[in-house]
Formats: sequence, C-alpha cells, structure tokens
Amino acid sequence: MIEYALLFGLGFLTAAFLVFLVLPAVHRRIVWYTENRLKATMPLSPQEVRAQKDMVRALYAAENARTAQDLQREREKSLSLQLRHDALAVDAGRLASEVNEARAQIGEMQVEAAEQRSHLRKDENYISQLKTSLHIAEQAGSNKDSELETLRARLSKLAEQTDSLKIDLAARETEAENLKFRANALREERDTIRQDMTVLQKRAKDAEQKLSQQQHMVIRLEDKAAREAASAADKEVLLGRRQQEIARLKDQLKAANAELRKAAKVLRDAGLAKSLADLPAEAASEAETSELDLTAIAAQMSDNVRRRSAALADHLFKARNNTGRDGALREEITSIAANMVALTALKEGPSSPILPLLPAAGEKKGANDRVNLADRAATIIADPQR
Repeated sequence: MIEYALLFGLGFLTAAFLVFLVLPAVHRRIVWYTENRLKATMPLSPQEVRAQKDMVRALYAAENARTAQDLQREREKSLSLQLRHDALAVDAGRLASEVNEARAQIGEMQVEAAEQRSHLRKDENYISQLKTSLHIAEQAGSNKDSELETLRARLSKLAEQTDSLKIDLAARETEAENLKFRANALREERDTIRQDMTVLQKRAKDAEQKLSQQQHMVIRLEDKAAREAASAADKEVLLGRRQQEIARLKDQLKAANAELRKAAKVLRDAGLAKSLADLPAEAASEAETSELDLTAIAAQMSDNVRRRSAALADHLFKARNNTGRDGALREEITSIAANMVALTALKEGPSSPILPLLPAAGEKKGANDRVNLADRAATIIADPQR
C-alpha cells in the first residue's frame, strides 16, 4: 500500500513537472496564433498596437503570476507529499521493527509450544497412572459405600443437632439484638451523662472562680478583722487606762469626802452645822457627776482626735505635691495638737503639771495677737463640750 502511494505521488509530480515544461511553449504558440488572427482581421494603428501590446503584456503578467502561484501550490503539495512520504517511511521502519519483534516472539512461542507438547506427553502418562489409581479407588469406593451409609446416619443426626443449634442461634441472635438495644440505650445514657458532666464541670469551674473570689474576700475580711482587732485591743488598753483613772478619781473622791466630813465636824464644833448640813452630799454628788462627765468627754475627745488624725494623714498622703492648702493643714495640725494637750490635762486631773503652764481662759488679747497652742488648749479645757 505504501509503495502504491509513493508511485502515485512520483507520477503526479512528474506529470506536473512536464506540464510546467510544456506550458511556456504552448502559451507562446497560443499568443502567436492570436496575434496573427488579429493582424489578419483588422488594420492596426500604432496607438492600438501599443495598447494591445500593453494588454497582452498585462495578460501575460497575469498568466505568469497565476502560473507562479500554481507552481508554488504544486511545490507546497510536493513538499507535503515529501513530508508524508518521510512519515510513512518512519512508520514503515517502525512496522518492520514490530514485524521482526513479532517474528522473534513467534519463535519463542514455538519453543514454548514444544515445551508444552513435552509437558502434555508427561501429563498423558500421568493421566494413565491416574486412571489406574482411579480404578483402584473405585474398588476402594465400593468398600467405602457401607461406611458412607453409617456416615449418612451420623450426618442425619448431625443435621438434627444443627437444626437445634440453629434454633439456639436464633434465640441468641434475639438476645444479641436485645443487648444491642440495651447498648444503644446505655450509649444514649452515657451521652447524656457526658453532657451533664460538661455542665457540672462548667459549674465546678464557676464555683472554683467564685470560691477563689470568696477566698480573696475572706483574706481581705481577715485583714480587716485583724485591723479591727488591733483597734479593739487599743481601745481595750485605753479603756483599762480610763478605768484606772476612774479608780484613781474615786480614790480622790473618797479622800475629798473624808476631808469634807472632817470639815463638817469642825463646823459642827464651831456651831455652823445647821447652815452647812446639806453641803457634803451635794458636793459628793457634784464631784461624782463631774468626774463621770469628764470621763465621757475625755473618751469623746479621744475618738474625735483619732479620727481627725487619720483623716489628716490620709489627706497629706493624697495631696503630697499640692501646696495650695498649707495654711488650712497647719491650722488643722495645731487644732489636733491643742486637743491632745487638753485631753492629757483632763485625764491627769487637777494635779496635772500642764494646767499651771496654760493662760487663763477669760484673758483677752489684741486683734493682732497670735493664738498659740497654749491658748487653744486653755480654751478647750475651759469648755470641753464645745
């Protein structure tokens, strides 16, 4: 098939080449006959001759261009045929190599067929041996038929046993289904329990957070209780001191009452008993009342001084860099100091060494005189409930 295609292509190319060779001569012949006919039919002027020549030249150029295009197309066709020829040649070589490989495989297969024939002969010999052994087996099979009968009886018994086992198996399958249902129910319960566990874990975390907050609160409350206990201890100490002062004042009151009795006795002896009969009881009651009032006033002044001191310290700590209220702060500090001096003098009583150092409460000063700490303390002692 490839050879026929190649021969056809070569013949076509040869014919095209011959046509291209003969075509110029034929064209010239046609042109010559045409010119002779035109010359014979009509007289020509020089202009017409030139025009006809130009027309003939144009026709000739057009024919040449058409011929060149045809030649180019034929060359392209010949080139494509050449390429197809080369491709077909490559395919032919490949097919030839495949044919050679197929022939080699055929040879190998022939060798394998010879080997298979030898194996077949061996198998035929083996089959003959098997036939003899089969005959022997048939003889042995007749002997085993009786055994088969016994085995069939046993098989029937086994079939009955298998039926009973199938029944048991069906019962167990039903039990297995029940167990599956129970397992599914247990899985659902497990899922619900897991969900409950997650909820409980969240609640436990929230409770832990609340517990930690409560612990921090308890620690703060313990610190506050410790501070309050310390302040209570200070108050107890102050209370003990006040009780001691009260006891001391009671002793002084008893001594004063004894002195008053002695004075009353002296007055009776002097004849002034009727005018001064009620003096000791009134004096005792007034002294006792004054002592109790002084104790309450001293306690109130002590609490007031403590609160003012704490407020002043807090204010000084917060307004450390603020110097706009120094005058007011100095005034507050002076007032607290005067209260402390007056409280000390009141606690010590009339025997206090502070009282002789203080000026009289009613002493007047000028408008430009400065009020010092002694004046403030004397004013507070004169009117403690102010």
